[in-house]
Amino acid sequence: MGYRPEIKSMEEKIIYGIQQMGVGVDDAERGFHWYATRLGADLSIFDDDNTATYMAKYMGGEPREKRAILAMNAQGGSGYEIWQHTGRTPLKLEEPLNFGDLGLLAAKIKSKDIQASYDRLKGLGVEVLTDIGTEPNGTKGFYIMDPWDNILHIKEHDSWRNQKGTDVGGIFGATIGVSDIEASLKLYADVIGYSEVIYDETGVFDDLKGLPNGDQKFRRVVLTQKEIQTGGFSPLLGTSQLELVQAIDYSGKKLFEGRFWGDIGFIHLCFDIKHMKSLVEECKDAGFPFQVLSNSDFDMGDANGHWGYIEDPDGTLVEFVETHKVPLIKAINWNIKLKGRDPHKPLPGWVLDAMAKTKKVKF
Repeated sequence: MGYRPEIKSMEEKIIYGIQQMGVGVDDAERGFHWYATRLGADLSIFDDDNTATYMAKYMGGEPREKRAILAMNAQGGSGYEIWQHTGRTPLKLEEPLNFGDLGLLAAKIKSKDIQASYDRLKGLGVEVLTDIGTEPNGTKGFYIMDPWDNILHIKEHDSWRNQKGTDVGGIFGATIGVSDIEASLKLYADVIGYSEVIYDETGVFDDLKGLPNGDQKFRRVVLTQKEIQTGGFSPLLGTSQLELVQAIDYSGKKLFEGRFWGDIGFIHLCFDIKHMKSLVEECKDAGFPFQVLSNSDFDMGDANGHWGYIEDPDGTLVEFVETHKVPLIKAINWNIKLKGRDPHKPLPGWVLDAMAKTKKVKF
């Protein structure tokens, strides 16, 4: 049955976990193919080419043409919103990313066999940045880079929907560069609820050597949710972690300074939530007001929901999505409707199985 947290009212905000991370690329089709064939994210949940209007504030003040594909791994974990500007050439960082810069530094990808993941990805010619290393809590992992210079942390993890595919699952966390961990905890721990500390260590870390500036001194705080959440997609999303990284001896640059949302890089971290109205009020009271908020029934390709963005203390964009509808079989207009369901009741296993079968793309 799982743990069902006690809530004060039916309208109190619920944050189920990480839904997806936005990945800015210059070719969405190529991006989907790479993440599908290297990391098993071959479920196309939606493919949306509507004009991006709400995010104009972060795109030079104008709506922009785009294509976005939500790719997921059927074994479990969060997805990749592969996002491409189609009306302009997306910009890369002028200077390469350094570990300790301010923003989304890496996506964490779950592995059930870290050596098998390392050997397979290296054999496919993926750029491997580090050897298999051990974190302060004993967890093993290694870092790779995608063709757009985005860093991916392949890491042991024990939360799976099933284990009927490749050695890796989906995203289960993010590494976030911050200038002041204590200030950032007011958002990520106090508001978003990642308040369980897995470890909090300061020093030079062997498992980071090989990353750009990875031989420097950092404070690393790895967090998870205290309560195991239940809800519609909880069996698929699984448990998740956030790693806050603060450079000790230098000040990192803001990764999207002078660039648009949707340019090359990790563009946002998105959480799956319930009761947006309560969350909007809580974020405002905590000093993190929503900068963008959609209408309550916004169409995202074939999906539908209510979404919005806030900024963390360093300006990193954090998205929240309350999903109302996800297409299951488009040809017969069969949709998964979440609006009005018990917010703590997981979707039946056969529904998630059907999603995997009908959305899987063959290469």
